Amino acid sequence: MGRRKGRAVNGWLVVDKPAGITSTSVVNKVRWALGAAKAGHAGTLDPAATGVLAVALGEATKTVPYITDALKCYRFTVRLGAATNTDDAEGEVIASSDLRPTDDQIRAALPAFTGEILQVPPQFSAVKVDGMRAYALAREGEEMELAARPLWVESLEFISRPDADHAELEMVCGKGGYVRSIARDLGQALGCLGHVLVLRRTWSGPFDAEDGLSLERIEELAQSPELDAHLLPLETGLADLPELRATAEGAARLRNGNPGMVIASDVEYGDEAWASHEGQPVAVGIYKAGELHPSRVFNL
Repeated sequence: MGRRKGRAVNGWLVVDKPAGITSTSVVNKVRWALGAAKAGHAGTLDPAATGVLAVALGEATKTVPYITDALKCYRFTVRLGAATNTDDAEGEVIASSDLRPTDDQIRAALPAFTGEILQVPPQFSAVKVDGMRAYALAREGEEMELAARPLWVESLEFISRPDADHAELEMVCGKGGYVRSIARDLGQALGCLGHVLVLRRTWSGPFDAEDGLSLERIEELAQSPELDAHLLPLETGLADLPELRATAEGAARLRNGNPGMVIASDVEYGDEAWASHEGQPVAVGIYKAGELHPSRVFNL
């Protein structure tokens, strides 16, 4: 049996991911439902996590890095008084404490986790250690010294305190943040230990969980024009970049991977931008002296 190629679907489908499924499984389900040849996602969510997972289809996969780099918002509940080997509720409790901080003590601890911070990823994470995924080594019982990585935390706010054992927080952060590490480190800072109990990504760059389709809905609408109607255009993934208009000749040159003439308004020399022609995205690149020098070209 030859592999069915699938059709050329270009754009984004926003999924409200349920708990208990990997991000890769969601992508595969979306690709099947749309009969699409090519799909990818912007920013993995742990299987236990829910919320916005933006699936890029076809040429939109070329815009994934811009969503990966964009700010994201997480609403999560920290279980106070226990540390686990995975830093979430899936793992085994490895230490516990009877100490419980006050609301004010939690609030006072949060500023230390905002701005440019250094964060050590969880032992159970997709970080590579000597070419192996950390979670594969952790499952074999290996203790690893994972290097701290820089993370930009735009804000970290106390939302509610359902009871003494739980605190609900909201974090807006940049690329590569681990909410599980925040819960673990906050618990250590407060002296009571902690791990993530519930985690939901409420938005990611221009994509909002409220606009996301459930997997059930995607299955119901599979292979139908109605599902196609939920697709967002490819350029949604370029929301953080300025748009330039390419001339007809410029668009033709850009499509061949050459610098092309654009009509620029408020961009500076060396800025990253994208060019469109007659309403269609043509390329992303660097603006220099009246031309866009393309780094990615869209074949639409």
